[in-house]
Amino acid sequence: MRTGYALVSLGTALMRIVSAHYILADSYIGQDFFNEWTWQTMDDPTHGRVNYVDQISAISSNLSYAAASKFVMRADYTNVVGPDDRGRNSVRIISKKAYQDCVVVLDLQHMPTGCTTWPAFWTLSQKGPWPNGGEIDIIEGVNLNTQNLASLHTTPGCITQQDRSQTGTTASTNCDSSVNYNQGCGVSFQTAASYGAPFNTMGGGFYVMSRSQSDGIQIWFWSRNDPHVPHVVRNESTPMIAPASSWGIPDATFPIGDTCDYESHFDAHQMIFDLTFCGDFAGNTYPSSGCGGTCQDLVDNQPEAFANAYWEVNSLRVYTPV
Repeated sequence: MRTGYALVSLGTALMRIVSAHYILADSYIGQDFFNEWTWQTMDDPTHGRVNYVDQISAISSNLSYAAASKFVMRADYTNVVGPDDRGRNSVRIISKKAYQDCVVVLDLQHMPTGCTTWPAFWTLSQKGPWPNGGEIDIIEGVNLNTQNLASLHTTPGCITQQDRSQTGTTASTNCDSSVNYNQGCGVSFQTAASYGAPFNTMGGGFYVMSRSQSDGIQIWFWSRNDPHVPHVVRNESTPMIAPASSWGIPDATFPIGDTCDYESHFDAHQMIFDLTFCGDFAGNTYPSSGCGGTCQDLVDNQPEAFANAYWEVNSLRVYTPV
C-alpha cells in the first residue's frame, strides 16, 4: 500500500473498495483501435481551436498509426493553421462498445503535453443525450498541469461529500453540469507524475477506473516503475481482476448513495480519447498558465510547439462482472 498521504477514514475506505470479480471482456491493443473505435469529426463541443479528422485522413497524414503493441494518435505539428480553418488537426475517437459496471485498465506510455493542449480520456453515456447518463473523466488536464483531474458530470441531483476515502483532494462536490459552468465534481490527484510532462518523463503509467452500483466509482493511478503496481494491473494477459485493499486507497473516490443515485445518473458508457486546444477549459486558464502570448496564436502559428502533443497507448482492457 502507498503511504505518506493524509487519508480520510482509512478503515471505511478499505471496506468500500470493490471486492467483486470481473472477467476480461475486451482488450484493445495496436490495430484494434482502428477496427473497434470510431473517428469523430464533429465541431468540438468544448469550443476548442481544433479540427478533428477522420480515420483515413489521420492515417494518411501520420496523425495516427499502430504497431503490434502500440497505438499512437496525435496533433499535427508541421502546418500553420489558416485564419478561416476550423483549427489544428487532431484526433478524437470513441469505442463502438459501451459498458455498464466494469473495471477499465489503461496502460499509457505517453500523453499529450504543452501549452494550449487539453487532452482527456473519459467515458460517456451511449444513450445520452449529454449529460443524461453521465460522464466520467479519468484523465484530464490543460496547458502545463502536472496533476491529473478526475471528475463526474451529471444531470441535477448528484453531489459528493467533501471528505471521502481517497488520496486526492476534492476540488468540487456538485456533479450537476449546469452548475458553475459545468465544473462537475472533481478530484485533483496528489500522486507524483500523474499528468503531463512528469508523467511522460517517468515512462507513463497505469490508470484504473472501477464503477458499480454497489461501490460507486474509484480511480487509481500508478507510475510505470512504482513497485506497488498490482500484478493484475501490469499484466496484459490477466483474465480476471478484483480491486482489493492491497491496491491502496484510490486517488479519487466518488461514493454513490443518498446524495447521488447511481442508477438514474449513470448508464452504459463508451470510452473516448481526445485532444483539443484552448476551448472552454484550456483557453480560460491559459492567461495564468505561464505559457505567454495568446492561446489561438500559439495554436495557429507555432506548429513545432505540438511535437509532444500525442497519445501513445500500450493497451486498454475492460473487465465486466462475472
